[in-house]
Amino acid sequence: MKFFISVLKRFFSLLVILTCSIKTTFGQSLPNQKIEEIIVNSHPLSAEGLAQPISILSGDALNRVVSPSLAETLRDIPGIHSSNFGAAVGKPVIRGLGGPRVKVMEDRIDSLDVSVSSPDHLIMIEPFTAESIEVLKGPSTLLYGSGAIGGVVDVDTGRIPDELLNSPEGSLEVRDTDNADQSSAVGRVDFSRGKFSFHADGFYRDADQYEIPGFAESFAMRALESGESGHDDHEDEHHDDHEDEHHDDHGGEHNDEGEAFGVLPNSQLEAIGGAVGASYFGDRGFVGLSLSKYESEYGLPGHSHAHHEDEHGGEHGDEHGDEHGDEHGDEHGDEEGGSILDLEQTRLDLEAGLENPFSGVSAMNFRLGYNDYEHIEFEGSGEGGTTFATEALEARLEFTNEYVFGFEGVTGVQLSSREFSAIGEEAFVRPVDTETLGLFYVGQRSFGNLGLETGVRYENVKHDPTLGAKQDFNLGSASVGLIQPLGDNWTLSGQVDYSSRAPVAEELFSNGPHLATQTYEIGDPNLSEERAANITTTLRYQTGPLDFFISAYTSEFDDFIYEISAGREMDELPVLQWTQADATLSGFEASAVWQAMNWQTGGLSLNAGFDVVRARLDSGDNRNLPRLPPQRWRLGAVADWNNLLVEVSWRSVDSQNDIGFGELPTEDFEDLRIYIGYDMEVGETSVELFLNGQNLTDDEQRYHTSFIKDLAPQRGRTIEAGLRMYF
Repeated sequence: MKFFISVLKRFFSLLVILTCSIKTTFGQSLPNQKIEEIIVNSHPLSAEGLAQPISILSGDALNRVVSPSLAETLRDIPGIHSSNFGAAVGKPVIRGLGGPRVKVMEDRIDSLDVSVSSPDHLIMIEPFTAESIEVLKGPSTLLYGSGAIGGVVDVDTGRIPDELLNSPEGSLEVRDTDNADQSSAVGRVDFSRGKFSFHADGFYRDADQYEIPGFAESFAMRALESGESGHDDHEDEHHDDHEDEHHDDHGGEHNDEGEAFGVLPNSQLEAIGGAVGASYFGDRGFVGLSLSKYESEYGLPGHSHAHHEDEHGGEHGDEHGDEHGDEHGDEHGDEEGGSILDLEQTRLDLEAGLENPFSGVSAMNFRLGYNDYEHIEFEGSGEGGTTFATEALEARLEFTNEYVFGFEGVTGVQLSSREFSAIGEEAFVRPVDTETLGLFYVGQRSFGNLGLETGVRYENVKHDPTLGAKQDFNLGSASVGLIQPLGDNWTLSGQVDYSSRAPVAEELFSNGPHLATQTYEIGDPNLSEERAANITTTLRYQTGPLDFFISAYTSEFDDFIYEISAGREMDELPVLQWTQADATLSGFEASAVWQAMNWQTGGLSLNAGFDVVRARLDSGDNRNLPRLPPQRWRLGAVADWNNLLVEVSWRSVDSQNDIGFGELPTEDFEDLRIYIGYDMEVGETSVELFLNGQNLTDDEQRYHTSFIKDLAPQRGRTIEAGLRMYF
């Protein structure tokens, strides 16, 4: 609790102002009225239009694409890819940037978990509980700090109620999937009593190991291994050859040489969680609180501890082995790489808002999130391995000012603090405390038809490791954007950004085997801040039946932080050293939606999307950056008549041959999906029955952005059926 109290003291003076203002101004309630001036989206100026590219997924469109991982839910948005790590883990990659360069938030506060520490760590936000998901592409450091140098993904859950309701509202959804025998259920209810509104939600998901079209290992990897071991090429026609398959004791399938085929080993998952929340409303403001819980247990495909199990005993084996050993050992004890990640999180969120608190300030909003997180990575024998834990807090206070020099804008302060520790054989990062303080301003004004946006941010980041010297970074960011209408239907917008990012603890202090990536990582405590100059231009056409945009961007990085091979091995793993060099990223995105036909009971709309990104170091023998997304096309159609809706989507993902050191090329693939939904009314309840087919061509799909793409392909053909109710 010392951590919690010490951080809160830093915001004490701000909270006193806020609390006193609310106490003196709360009066009669405002039934059925949202506090629109106080409840803000991920960008406080988004209601007026932004020069920065933004995408919002909500309502029926969100329901049709929602998936267990956040990045897979966003898969159809141009420029958004997934660094997939099995069925449970999928982190967003925005315009080729991911990891610590993309900030993932829940209700405008950081996820506060350990997902940036390793690609196999889950983002602790459940997509099935989302009301909407907002994506800011490109640098968003002004509002959210250096961790948003690549972009922001904000999930709006509605767990803190923002309105008073006349009658209770709720929803319930159940799904069942043939692939992996996956079942899921999610429900929520919202209601009001007097001046109070209440919320509750819960979810559960369970899945076995999922089916894949062929071998777990890619053709490129098997060819490499075959060449090294002297095997022949009898596997070349593996996609259609099932004669040598047999089932093992774990439900997977292998060929005669023991290679996984047809089922991805250790890809099972289970998750359960929920939240309760309440808000109090007055004449000019509100205050709300939510408490959530998340527990999950999932396998780590392609994640081997084999050569460490005999060498290390696992520091937490005695503490956790008795409780979990039999369960994990019986199920996975004989399977190399059968590691299990077992996690638990408790999160507390607070929000308060006030209209017209001071002269010249139209609204004030305060957000705070506190998270207590721990997970244990169990070995294949069931013995407790590495324990990752974090206790983190983030708070932000925003003031929406009235016009100053013609600008309407938001001034704010943001504070975050994190205590992180990793103990065990995979503790490649030493324990470290990190504190961040940011001050920012964003504003906008009009000059006739021309819209101008501008903003600045100062940020201080401090890392305090248990071993080694403290690190202190002073960062600055600035942005200017223009929006110019070109006639009645065309709009041209552009934005120029300068942003900077402090190295994260993993880049500074790593020193040990990182088995998720099968490497030995060594950090560099002398790393400097990463700086980027970005230019984005977007042309948009909007008319009655057509909405179309194209966007081009380029980012020049100074001291881009990445890993390079050290040319040696430690602990039987290749050594990667964190280092810096200048780099350039550039890309192009396009999207179109056309309402092609309308009839009395429905219509037909067509849509298309495209994205491509190129990333190169400015010098060096191999200038390619690793895990760069390939070029991608998408075509789709949505037709509805009466109560029936059908959506067909097709994606074509090119091969990726521009590979970094140590990477293998990735083959192209196609993805055909069909969604069928039927709505009906049962009394006062709206019911939708739906059928969802994914990867209907049963293509072998491997994401080049994934650390384990050569060990773990995506799901094969999948049919999902479900029921969704609203009342």
